[in-house]
Amino acid sequence: MKIVAMGDSLTVGETGFAFPGSGESVVPYPKCLELLAGEYLRSLHSEAKVRVLNRGISGELTSGMLGRFVSDVVDEKADYVIILGGTNDIGWDSETASIAHNLTSMYDLALKNSIGPVACSVPSILGFDELIPPRLHLNSLIHTEAEKRRMPFVDIFAATADPRNNRLLEDYSGDGLHLNSKGYERMGKYLFDKWLKAVLDQYT
Repeated sequence: MKIVAMGDSLTVGETGFAFPGSGESVVPYPKCLELLAGEYLRSLHSEAKVRVLNRGISGELTSGMLGRFVSDVVDEKADYVIILGGTNDIGWDSETASIAHNLTSMYDLALKNSIGPVACSVPSILGFDELIPPRLHLNSLIHTEAEKRRMPFVDIFAATADPRNNRLLEDYSGDGLHLNSKGYERMGKYLFDKWLKAVLDQYT
């Protein structure tokens, strides 16, 4: 099984500038997800293999993701694609409806090519409360569009935010925008528990 993780720096696995010179080795969420899938398949004594290709580009907008979707996902003959984008668009004050349009165009391209799309909500932020409401609005649009298409929606925002104030949890924060190692591990485990485990149960 081949899965493509499509996104920006949150997919690449950057931590920002929180740990200069620390030498911390960050495992991005796609690698965490691949490792969890491998462990689970071994526990089932299955010989099936899962590859998760990291196709994140730091600083990219959803328009850029859409522009390379055919080459990075369709031409790869992926079985599934995890789509996580919109953080940078919000940073550039793009309209949430425009961001959602780019994301849904990717969902539809995947479906048209018999690739299973997985819609992810955009994680929260720490230290910039004014940027939380557009995230919540975008995530509600993503959820609605995923439901329309009967495709999986994985709420990364809920998995990594403080429910009391909707801010990114400090335990998961690298620089307020990017996640740290613990945050990316949380993302990988959450995606596995909420989506991939059920897929593997059917696959095997």
